[in-house]
Amino acid sequence: MPVSAPPTPGPSVPDAASQLSTLADAPLRNALDASDNAIVMTNSAKRVVYVNQGFTRLFGFEPEEMLGKYLSQVLLGPYSDPALLASIRDNVTTQGQFHVETLLYSKTGQPRWVSMVINASDEASGGPGGSVTILTDITLTKMHEVLQTRVLEGMVSELPLRDLMALVCSEVERIAPEVTASILAVDAQGQLHPLAAPGLPPSVCDALDGLPIGPQVGSCGTAAYRNQPVIVTDISTDPLWTDYRALFAPTGLQACWSSPIRNHQGTPIGTFAFYFREQREPDALHQRLVEVCLHLCALAIERDATHQRIHQLAFFDALTGLPNRAMFCSSAERALARLQQDTHPGALLFLDLDRFKQVNDTQGHAAGDALLCEVATRLTQCLRARDLIGRLSGDEFVLLLSECSTEQAVQAAHRMLEAIAQPLEINGQVNLPHASIGIAMFPDDGASIDILLRHADQAMHQAKSDHRHSLQLFSAEMNRRAQKRASLERALQQALAERTLTLHYQPQVLSRSPGTLHGVEALARWNHPQWGMVPPSQFIPVAEEAGLIHTLTLWLLDEACRQLAAWRAAGHHVPCVAVNLSGRSFHLPEFAQEIGEALRRHGLRASDVLLEITESVMMDARPVTLTNIDTLHQQGFKLSLDDFGTGYSSLSYLHRLPISELKLDMAFVQDLTTSPTARALTVSVLSIAHSLGMVVVAEGVETTGQQQWLQAHGCPVMQGYLFGKPLPPDEIEAWLCAQAPGQHR
Repeated sequence: MPVSAPPTPGPSVPDAASQLSTLADAPLRNALDASDNAIVMTNSAKRVVYVNQGFTRLFGFEPEEMLGKYLSQVLLGPYSDPALLASIRDNVTTQGQFHVETLLYSKTGQPRWVSMVINASDEASGGPGGSVTILTDITLTKMHEVLQTRVLEGMVSELPLRDLMALVCSEVERIAPEVTASILAVDAQGQLHPLAAPGLPPSVCDALDGLPIGPQVGSCGTAAYRNQPVIVTDISTDPLWTDYRALFAPTGLQACWSSPIRNHQGTPIGTFAFYFREQREPDALHQRLVEVCLHLCALAIERDATHQRIHQLAFFDALTGLPNRAMFCSSAERALARLQQDTHPGALLFLDLDRFKQVNDTQGHAAGDALLCEVATRLTQCLRARDLIGRLSGDEFVLLLSECSTEQAVQAAHRMLEAIAQPLEINGQVNLPHASIGIAMFPDDGASIDILLRHADQAMHQAKSDHRHSLQLFSAEMNRRAQKRASLERALQQALAERTLTLHYQPQVLSRSPGTLHGVEALARWNHPQWGMVPPSQFIPVAEEAGLIHTLTLWLLDEACRQLAAWRAAGHHVPCVAVNLSGRSFHLPEFAQEIGEALRRHGLRASDVLLEITESVMMDARPVTLTNIDTLHQQGFKLSLDDFGTGYSSLSYLHRLPISELKLDMAFVQDLTTSPTARALTVSVLSIAHSLGMVVVAEGVETTGQQQWLQAHGCPVMQGYLFGKPLPPDEIEAWLCAQAPGQHR
């Protein structure tokens, strides 16, 4: 294929028929014309002397239009390989042949990818003196290959979806210059959003953005609505375009063919459209282009949706849609850096719902989820554009208020508490949600998001302790207490692991014979090597909050059983040992079995151990709690209700549950000699217990006056410093001997 410059006039060239008469007979000519391949012969001057009908069908040129011309004059176009002619000349000259895949153009300017095979054919061998070229149309194959390669390479390179779709449109318009392509996305709400339309004016794209799909929304909106291709050959008259004709009139586009882009479930997620500047239908090339592009577009859009979903799951809370901890902290660090640079203050608010667990327990988790979503909405509405919000976990929310003073933070927190407290109806039930908020100020209370979160969390817990539905500012003293509590938790965990806690035992005596032992109550004691004796009032709540209480309960039970067995083996008469059980342990299905195993390990019977529970356990309606209580009762264990009368006791529970003992709280006992109310309530408890066949143990008996009153009113068992304080095991043995020498051995 010689250079494409216009040739200088040369000797006349015979017509194709006369050339063929010297080259072949009629059957050969017919065979050549019937071939799907384009066949071209040139003479020694590189001018065309013959083309078959296959050439005409492929490129649109009649034979008389080609004779005497260079192929390069008519077939090379704007995107043809500029080095093609040199490659042909070098290879045909040196090797006598050449094979290449290249881009040529038809008479109408349509690009054609062809496989070109050129063989030298000199006159000495009977040829035309130049070459014989065979051109095979590989447009569809090459089109698919080029498009797919470019798009897949873009995906591998993490090209943004819009850039990737612009690449598809550009490639399509290069292959088919008469086409103006557009790709629109369809969101979950059925609205259109342009992804790429390089040939359309920006004003048109802006007008299409957010447009809902429908039965008469142009070609694209209708194709997505019908989930099938829509061909409009005349935009100016088609009723589908009634509302959008004026919008597209300035573009000069007259026809449009739009096809839905479907995901793997068959749902429309976009549209792919070809616009034409003449009234026409798409041809076979256009149809093949669309087939290829629809698959690639669907792949790209679904891949982008998957990436967004992964990003959403990684950085946003699935329930409320708010940023999660990772996303919030990342955004907050950048916001704090800006505040520091501009020397502006900020406030971190840590919010936790009050009694949220009660909603889940009484109304179900679906109601709890609905409450969380509504709280997220109410909090978001309280924020300014520059503020941040996130959901950390459960019912915890966190907010960063930029350029905010302490006074402004307090005012904002009050607004949030008020917004949250508005009534909310869930499944026909009205809820009045409340929350507690802790506030830490930047930079005074911390320069990093981690420190601010920790301090605001401490302030929030203080707000809950002081008064729910309130707010609390962080203070240094609060931080000191929190650090002390954290140290206490770590030390308690170590003490439990090393079993360095001990038990003391307080005697319980019979009222009619104060020297006769009814039993002993096991009480945990902790003598820390540095801190000395740590009161139970300090480490028991820590064990509850840190999730160590069940471990502590099992240790206490095992140690008490071991000690009782040791006393029995040594001949000391201790009728039974009372053990305090944590309410949280009753939430574990295996708890009743663990108690039974502890007794079996030490050779004890159920009657040897009295299990003390609180009113919260008695009133717990969880099936697992009731099952544990029932199992213990069936195994022969006796339950003692501790601190009776100080909570929300219901007499119906005393009747329904297997309780054999009531412990009268020391608050009543202390006031027996001075308060008529305390005496009246105590008489009532004694009467109730007597009627139900229960034993009453009066705690905190410290004076003979209290003892005498209780004896006079028939209290069967007493416990308190008047008879003995909590003692280590060896001192209990001495106490037994002191009451009646030789009696307890």
